[in-house]
Amino acid sequence: MTHFLDALDTLARRTPDVVALRWFGGRDGARVREEVTFGDLADRVERTASGLRALGMAPGDRVLFSIRPRPEGVVLCLAVLRAGGAVVFVDPGSTPELFAARIAAARPRWAATESLLYAVSSGALRPVARSRGLLLPDYGRLPVRHLYAGPWLPGVPRGARRVARLGRTTPAPAARPGGGSDLDAVALVVFTSGTTSDPKAVVHTARTLGGMLGLFAQVGDLRPGQRAHTDQMFLGLPALLAGGTWEIPARAPKDSPEAFARGVVGADSSFLVPADVTALLDVLEGRSTGTAAVGPAVLAVGAAPVTVALLERARRVLPGTRWLAVYGATEILPAAVTDADEKIAAAASGDLVGRPLDGIGVRIDTTVVDAIGDGDAVGDGDAVGEGDAVGDGDAVGELVLTGPSLMAGYLSDVDAGRPPATEHRTGDLAYQDARGRIVLVGRNRDMIIRGTVNIYPGLFEPRLRELPGVADAVLVGVPVPDGDERVVLVVAAEDVPAGAHWPGARTDTALTRAVTARLGDVLDHGALPDLVVEVARVPLAGRSRKPDRRLLVNWVSSLAGTVRA
Repeated sequence: MTHFLDALDTLARRTPDVVALRWFGGRDGARVREEVTFGDLADRVERTASGLRALGMAPGDRVLFSIRPRPEGVVLCLAVLRAGGAVVFVDPGSTPELFAARIAAARPRWAATESLLYAVSSGALRPVARSRGLLLPDYGRLPVRHLYAGPWLPGVPRGARRVARLGRTTPAPAARPGGGSDLDAVALVVFTSGTTSDPKAVVHTARTLGGMLGLFAQVGDLRPGQRAHTDQMFLGLPALLAGGTWEIPARAPKDSPEAFARGVVGADSSFLVPADVTALLDVLEGRSTGTAAVGPAVLAVGAAPVTVALLERARRVLPGTRWLAVYGATEILPAAVTDADEKIAAAASGDLVGRPLDGIGVRIDTTVVDAIGDGDAVGDGDAVGEGDAVGDGDAVGELVLTGPSLMAGYLSDVDAGRPPATEHRTGDLAYQDARGRIVLVGRNRDMIIRGTVNIYPGLFEPRLRELPGVADAVLVGVPVPDGDERVVLVVAAEDVPAGAHWPGARTDTALTRAVTARLGDVLDHGALPDLVVEVARVPLAGRSRKPDRRLLVNWVSSLAGTVRA
């Protein structure tokens, strides 16, 4: 197997003048700010990689990466991989303790950061970031070698090197090395959850990243000459390596849906998370042009549950677009795909996520079926779709996946030298129907998904229960029509009299106000609740007497529905 970056070299030789990257900007997001051809892209990647080596980057070096998708960032990311390094994504907005724990676990030698992030994480601008809910670490004080993107700003540490200048004085090597690194060496680290004592991060290698890019090429049927308009690297990069043009919007869709709606018109493909789809559809429905809205030929939706209600609305607003729902996890992405028509037709069966992509292996572990709970087992008469009634042979259990994009493992296991991962246990309860399609029927974990963030309540609830005046605390996710979830923190007070009782939940109490004021000190900002409510006591269920999360969701659903996304 060759390194996936070898495809870039091939394209640079065959189609050197074809545009590989197109970055939009301007006040309305419609102006093309920069275009990079395949020939220029390959040359910049090689020169930048040479510049990194000249600065001392060695194979295996890890680079803390905090640069948004744009040509400068894409070039640097690929150059790090070409030089044999590994890109490490760590959310800078987590609590200082959790950020420090993740840095200690990843052990980066370098940090590649936008100059603006240096500026707002130190000095006079630090309180501004804090007022917006970001308790940022002081990036400039990290004990690493610093690379910065953008213009110099106050806060950029002395000795930091500007990314755009790395390759200007460094000649590209006469013979380009094939990929630049061991295919099974660490290439990407993504932190997904974890506590300060055990940060959890997914590790991918050049081999598994190549597998991921190949699977995404299946999803979009990517071919030379196509336009992919997206800010998501895992669709933009495979589109580029298939010989298409990766168009990068000026701002993320959630930040500027109007600009995204203009830019995506006529594109061959795009990728959005469900919350971004809602923002896009809101913009399109708000126009009173009297003509049908136009979008891309194919729009894939993923990174969170994709609901039938969202797809029905999407088809209505953009009837000329083929809508795809993509299923997977950071550990193995993508795994399955279905289109809107198929998913809507099978709505009665559960959550249809589609047929496994070529190369993805599926196993249903029925030993965990007792984790489903009363009333959730699938048996005779639970229809999947026309002609697909589920019978005794369609067993429900935990969905376990294998395939070419399966992670190497979790960071702690990889660094400890343990064997590579051989499968991924998704935590989703599922079965395969007579057509081989995967249908989800629930979870055997309490994980909440908001946007692209996975929130594991068990990691945070112990800290919440230690807050003054709190006797119990439970985080629950309340589903909303676009497939996203609102995060609600339910608390019970220590001093509630034994006989006190009130039905449901209350907002704006002395306890909820006190707890809200302290949340930034104890929670990763990605887990901050949308709403805090108080109950007389947390209801319990089952022989284990665990919190009845289903009942709590019912109690708070009407309140959470008023929370702004």
